[in-house]
Amino acid sequence: MTASISAARPALSDREETAQRLLASSARKSYDPVVEVDWEAPIPDDKYGMTPEWSTLYGTAYWDEMTDAQRIEVTKHEAASVSGTGLWFEILLMQMLLRDVYSRDKHSRHVQFALTEVGDECRHSVMFARAGEQLGMPGYGPKGPIHQLGKVWGALYRGANAYASVMAAEEILDMMQRDFLRDERVQPITRTVSKIHVLEEARHIRFAREEVARRLDGASWGRLQFERFNTAVTVFFVMKSMIRKDVYTNAGLDGERALREAKNNQHYKDMVRTSGSKLMQFLDSVGLVGGPSKRLYKLVHLL
Repeated sequence: MTASISAARPALSDREETAQRLLASSARKSYDPVVEVDWEAPIPDDKYGMTPEWSTLYGTAYWDEMTDAQRIEVTKHEAASVSGTGLWFEILLMQMLLRDVYSRDKHSRHVQFALTEVGDECRHSVMFARAGEQLGMPGYGPKGPIHQLGKVWGALYRGANAYASVMAAEEILDMMQRDFLRDERVQPITRTVSKIHVLEEARHIRFAREEVARRLDGASWGRLQFERFNTAVTVFFVMKSMIRKDVYTNAGLDGERALREAKNNQHYKDMVRTSGSKLMQFLDSVGLVGGPSKRLYKLVHLL
């Protein structure tokens, strides 16, 4: 890690106390996307699908040559691709949570918050699906090998690694959506969906962070190497899946040129690295950054 990142381990709190606070927060402020999102509102022609600075083409020569209409169209496809990846991972997350609590005491607040989170994630999945549909976009999401690997992850991952992977994936979405929800240049539907997701995911991220720290407390050297590698692999595939390659051709652009310029876009790499610093600080603090994992994080610009 860089010298600026502290490796101080986070303090552990009581699992039941944390769950009780999160349950109380859920009772005070939760959202039903069916009601909160205006699904009948028209889609403005002059609004971006997401904050343009988050486009993989922003800052490139190709972006400078594009018309406003082309920029808007490609950001709509990119936003739909991000949502499609989010939907895919929400489904995997629900599987992991249900497996994790299957044999635990259902009277515990920890299990009850996990089940509350499953309910939230179910609504989020429907929300992401409807948002892409409302924008008139294809059904994006990981395909091919990554989609198949997701099935393996959903069936096999357990414990700290599962929670770390979930937390990392949610924080990657969160770092983008915090910008989307505040940006008046962005489609109202994207902003509302982002607001709901960010506000409810704050509880989920807190829950996952504490579970990761708790389950890795006192972990052996060998186990830490295993957890490091598996978490980094998951983050790598999530980042690689965020923007599907076909978004460019679907938006009417020269796909080969767009891919080439996106691959070399230093602005996008810097956005990811800066926005992901909080995630990487946490992973480092619990010992999940080191050895071969660093290489994977560098390949997706988080280091």
